[in-house]
Amino acid sequence: MQAQTILLVGHGSREVSGNQEIQAFADQWRARAPQHRIEVCFIEFADVLLDDGLDLAARHGGQVVVVPLILNAAGHVKMEIPEHIEHARLRHPNVKFVYCRHLGSCEEILTILQRNLRKAMHSLDVPDPRNTGVIVLGRGSSDRVANGEVAKMARWLYEETDHDLVDIAFTGITHPRLESVVQRQIKLDMRQIMVLPFYLFTGTLIERIRRQVTRLQGQYPHVHFVLGPYLGFEDEIYRLLEQRIQEATANSQPLMMECDGCKYREFAADHGQGHHHHG
Repeated sequence: MQAQTILLVGHGSREVSGNQEIQAFADQWRARAPQHRIEVCFIEFADVLLDDGLDLAARHGGQVVVVPLILNAAGHVKMEIPEHIEHARLRHPNVKFVYCRHLGSCEEILTILQRNLRKAMHSLDVPDPRNTGVIVLGRGSSDRVANGEVAKMARWLYEETDHDLVDIAFTGITHPRLESVVQRQIKLDMRQIMVLPFYLFTGTLIERIRRQVTRLQGQYPHVHFVLGPYLGFEDEIYRLLEQRIQEATANSQPLMMECDGCKYREFAADHGQGHHHHG
C-alpha cells in the first residue's frame, strides 16, 4: 500500500497560543485516527511554513494529502497553497501531491454555530430570541466568495432559529464591522446580543474581539453581550477533514475551487502575481 502523509495547513497567528492550539488539534487528530501520519505547517506567522511543511511530508514518499484547516476559500486557499504545491511537485517528482477542499460553509459548521448559540443563550438563562440579536463575526476578505460563506452561515442560522435578527460582521478588510452592526441591532430594540466568532482557533483577532465586546458592554450597559466560543476542537471539524480527504483521494480529477477562473485568478495569471487577500 502506498505511503500516505497528511499535511495539515493552518493559517498561523502572531499570537503563539493560536499556533499551539493547531498543534494540539493535530495531536488530538492523531489520537483519534492513529492510522494517519499527520504533519503540520502554517501559511504565515510560524516556524514551519508551507515549503518546509511540504518538504517534511514528502520525505516519507508516496502520497502527500494537503489539508487546509481553513474555513473560507480566499487567496490563501485559491492561490497561495496551490502555488507552493506546484513548486513542491518540481522538487519531489516521485511524490504525488493531492490538495483537499477547505472546510467551507456546510451543515457541520452550522451544527457547531447552533451549539455555540445555545451555549451563549443559556449563559443568560435563555432570553427571548425575538429581542436577542445574533452577529456571526468573520475575518473578512477581499474575496466576495469567502465573505459570502459567512453570510450563508448567518442565513442558515436564521432559518434554524427563532431570532429576529441574525447579522454578519467582519473584523477587517470589508464591512460591516462589529460596532456598526451592534448599533443597528440596538436601534431595532435588541436587548441581548450574541457574538459568534466564525473562527477556528484563538489568535490576535480573537483577543481583539474580546476587547471590542468588553468595550461595547461598557458603551451599552442596558444591553447584555455574550461572546460565544470559536469553532476549533469539535467532532464535526475532525469528521469534515476526514470527508475532505476521502473526496480528494477518491477523485482522479483536480478539484475546482468555487472561483477558479474568477477575476482575481485571471488577473493573477495575466500579471504573474496573487491577488490581495486575507483568507
